[in-house]
Amino acid sequence: MSELPQTPEAVLRHLEWTVIRKLDGLLHGSYRTLFRGAGLDLADVREYQLHDDVRHIDWNVTARLQTLHVRQYLEDREVIAWFLIDLSPSIDFGSTATKRAILTQFVTVLARVLSRHGNPVGAIFYGDGVEAVITPRSGRRHVLHLLNTLMTRPELPRAAATELGDLLRTAQQVMRRRSLVFLISDFISTPGWAQPLAQISRRHELVAVRLWDPAEHELPEFGLAVVQDAETGEQVFVDAHDGGFRRRFAAAAERRKNEIRAALGNAGVDTLELSTSDDLLDTLLRFAALRKRRGLSTVGIPRHLETTL
Repeated sequence: MSELPQTPEAVLRHLEWTVIRKLDGLLHGSYRTLFRGAGLDLADVREYQLHDDVRHIDWNVTARLQTLHVRQYLEDREVIAWFLIDLSPSIDFGSTATKRAILTQFVTVLARVLSRHGNPVGAIFYGDGVEAVITPRSGRRHVLHLLNTLMTRPELPRAAATELGDLLRTAQQVMRRRSLVFLISDFISTPGWAQPLAQISRRHELVAVRLWDPAEHELPEFGLAVVQDAETGEQVFVDAHDGGFRRRFAAAAERRKNEIRAALGNAGVDTLELSTSDDLLDTLLRFAALRKRRGLSTVGIPRHLETTL
C-alpha cells in the first residue's frame, strides 16, 4: 500500500482520484449499495425471505397467516454515520504499511462517500482512553476537519491497556439517533467489549472493521531478537528461528482471531477484516458484496465468507 501524502487536503484529493472515482464507476454511482437510511414509516408486509432482519418480523400477521411475515419500511434518505476509531499504540504497528495508515484511508473514503450525498459523519477517537468527539456534519470541509484530527493524533509509545468497552460505552451515550456505526480497531483489548458492542448493534447498524498485519499471524524467521509489546512496552527475548516457537505463535494468533470472530458474530454485526497488505478499492468492493449478500441485515458472518474475511 502506497504511503499517504502529508496534508489532509492532499490525502483527500489523492483518494478522491485513486479510489472514490473508481468506486463510483464500479458501483454505478450507487452509494446505496453500501448504505441505507433508518426506516421509520411502515410501507408493507411480505413473507419472510432468507437473510431478512428477524427484528422486522410482524408476529401478529405471522400468527394470523401461519407463515412468517416481515414489515417493510420507507427509509429516510439521510444516513448518520459514526466512526469509532481505535488509535491505541498497537495501531501504529505494520510490517509494510501501518494499521493507522490503512485506517486513515478507509475512514477518509467512507466519510467522503457519505458526506457528499448530504449525510452527516462524526467520529469518536480512542487513544489512551476516549480523547475526542467530532459531532456529525456533512460536506467536504467537515471531512477535512475529521481527517486533520485523525492525522494529528500523536503516536503513543505506550499506554494503559486498551479498553474498547470504554469507547463503546461513550458511543452509546453520544449517539442519540439511530446511526450507521463503524468500529475500526485491531481488537487488541482487555475483555469486556462484547456486551456493549451487542447493545449498540441492537439499536444501530454496526460494522466492525478488524485491522491486522500479516506479521501478527505468522512470525517471520528473523532469528534471535528482543520484541516489544506495542501496548504495554514489555520486552521479551525470542528465538524466531525455532520452528516450534513459530508454530505456537501462529496457533495462538489463530485462537485469538477465532475468539474475536466469535464475539463479533454473537453480537450480530457485519465484519470486515482489513489487512495492511490489502488493496483498499478491492476491500471496499468486498464490503459492498458482503452487504448485498446479507440483504443489509445484521445476523453474523455468513459461513460462505468465513474463509475469505
